[in-house]
Amino acid sequence: MPLSPPITTAVRRLQKSRKVALLLVVLPVLGCAGASSPGGGTDGRFMVSVAHPLAAHAGAEILRAGGTAVDAAIAVQAALTLVEPQSSGIGGGAFLLHYRKADGRIDAYDGRETAPAALDPGHFLKDDGTARAFRDAAAGGQAVGVPGVIRMLEQAHVEHGRLPWRLTFAPAIELASGGFQVTPRLNRMIGHAMGLADFPATRAYFLTPDGAPLPIGFVLRNSALAHTLRRIAAGGAEAFYEGEIAADIARAVRAAARNPGTMTQADIAAYRAKKREVLCRPYRVWRVCGMPPPTSGGIAVHQILGMLERFPSARIAPGAPEAAHLFAEAMRLAYADRALYVGDPDFVNVPVDGLLDSAYLAGRAAEISADRRLERVSPGKPRGVQDAFGQGGGAEYPSTSHFAIVDGYGNAVSMTTTVERAFGSYILVRGFLLNNQLTDFAFRPRRGGRVVANAAVPNKRPRSSMSPTLIFDAEGRLFAAFGSPGGRRIIGYVAKTVVGLLDGGLPMQKAIDLPNIAIGRDAIEIEPEAGEAGVAGLRARGHTVRIRPLVSGLHGIKISKRGFDGGADARREGVVMEGSVAR
Repeated sequence: MPLSPPITTAVRRLQKSRKVALLLVVLPVLGCAGASSPGGGTDGRFMVSVAHPLAAHAGAEILRAGGTAVDAAIAVQAALTLVEPQSSGIGGGAFLLHYRKADGRIDAYDGRETAPAALDPGHFLKDDGTARAFRDAAAGGQAVGVPGVIRMLEQAHVEHGRLPWRLTFAPAIELASGGFQVTPRLNRMIGHAMGLADFPATRAYFLTPDGAPLPIGFVLRNSALAHTLRRIAAGGAEAFYEGEIAADIARAVRAAARNPGTMTQADIAAYRAKKREVLCRPYRVWRVCGMPPPTSGGIAVHQILGMLERFPSARIAPGAPEAAHLFAEAMRLAYADRALYVGDPDFVNVPVDGLLDSAYLAGRAAEISADRRLERVSPGKPRGVQDAFGQGGGAEYPSTSHFAIVDGYGNAVSMTTTVERAFGSYILVRGFLLNNQLTDFAFRPRRGGRVVANAAVPNKRPRSSMSPTLIFDAEGRLFAAFGSPGGRRIIGYVAKTVVGLLDGGLPMQKAIDLPNIAIGRDAIEIEPEAGEAGVAGLRARGHTVRIRPLVSGLHGIKISKRGFDGGADARREGVVMEGSVAR
């Protein structure tokens, strides 16, 4: 199919930088309705919902030039590497769901990081066999997994891209060369990241000469990242996984100022992204699709919804007296299964079908009392269990990002991307930060004499909670694309939004704005916006409640015959943008 506009025009348009921004509508609260064809088509209109305005602009430029949702995802990820380095980047990993409107095909792409081949399964243990503290293990080379996002994006681009690969990097290259202003959130996150100063390159990039965080409004340029992106744009993923960039990554990991690791160039060259079988399951009259293992997100969200489905919508809709309690109990049961059964499916037998079986979920739902908190929550016994595992988990931290894109052809991307905790491992290489994803493995590989499903193993992918989500209506039309950062709390954030959209009938922004609820280590965590009645209802049913901000980063898009309805989480700095493909 010929490009519209022709590719030469698109190149010139992208080279003219911010002029495109004048043709876009910036929607920090709600996406306004746009022209739409019957059946949920977009008739040349597009929308992006991203955690930073400049990254949203990058994606919108590509979409206006005739690019697809995958083309725009590459541009967004490259820009986020620069402007939101605390959350994601090309030194990390991601999960991507893609919907192709032409034939209804849904693809699930796994760009999760892998452990080096020389990984010692006990390398998060102290000499006495006890687990190291997360803060001691997360910084430096031992925590770095082989980055996966570039391989994943290239694989998706081969199948669903429209513009040349090199063109998708143009906005981020220009932005890295010219610089961007440090935002209040980035300034605050730098100030909270204890230990950045221990890494010379990272200290020089993020701190002033006197050791203070870069001030708000400071124009931060990154010529090293611009050079790296040019190499990747010209040479494809091989330019990242082979040659000088890979050599520098391996060298930085092995020579880290703290916790030097074992990663080699061979580990990096061997990395492959994977296509997985998407997890789709009915919820009332809709179909909800999520990401399969190695993330636990898709399974856990489906389990929560499958249990809640046993209750009438009126009892779980936002504001209902029992809603928070029923939601919390379903989460507790889902998390118990997650802790025991979910790991990298290439290394452990994950009983996915059994965990999502309707009869099994009906049995789990029957454990929930409308009046009282379960005193003890244990994993269930789904069919298909082949291995006996010990329970164990990793220390998932919330510095991640999510974006949603619907292009002018009706295709959609829902992608969650991360470097794990804020600023990853603190190792800066060629202008980008390396992840600390290996701390998502269980620090103790054995529990009760049994290997845990999420034990650290060479070449294995650590378990995640990332939950990119797509929803389809009863006629099979795309209804919504969304997801969130938030570490292990992602599951609750996403499930809350599904309930708000489907049981509450809320617009995307209002579903995102609903008070978050999460399972803490020893209490139910809930945001103060839940109000006294919501908190009292939980306490009256026996829950210990901790009231605190829960900083999600939900970004999403609904699409219907009436047009787009976008939302961006006010807890972060995201925006929604809508525009049209240039004719």
